Amino acid sequence: MVDDSRMIRKVARRIVEELGFETAEAENGEEALARCRAAMPDLVLLDWNMPVMSGIEFVTRLRALPAQRPPRVVFCTSNSDTVDVHKGIEAGADEYVIKPFDRATLQAKLHAIGLN
Repeated sequence: MVDDSRMIRKVARRIVEELGFETAEAENGEEALARCRAAMPDLVLLDWNMPVMSGIEFVTRLRALPAQRPPRVVFCTSNSDTVDVHKGIEAGADEYVIKPFDRATLQAKLHAIGLN
C-alpha cells in the first residue's frame, strides 16, 4: 500500500488482509520503490498525489525495474477524470479505483486482473 494518508493505508490494509494478502505500507513513492527493489510484491495499491514521488512517477520507475514477475498495480486515487485514468493505465497500472472505495469494489478490480 502506497499512500501518504495513514487512514487510507489503514482502511486498504484491512480490506487486503481480509482478502488473504500480506501487506506492507509506504507513505510515498520513493519509499515504496526502495521496498520493491528489496522484495518485489505481487500487488501494489497506489495513490496518485503524494509528496516526494507521485504515483505516476512511481509506476513508471517500477515498470523499468527488472522483475521475474512484475507486480500488479492498482491506482487507488481521488483523481476521477477520464484523462487521469488513461494516464495511469498508460504509465503501467493494471487497474484504477476511485476513492473512496469499499471491499467489494477492490475485490472486483483484483479479480479482473487475475488476483484473488
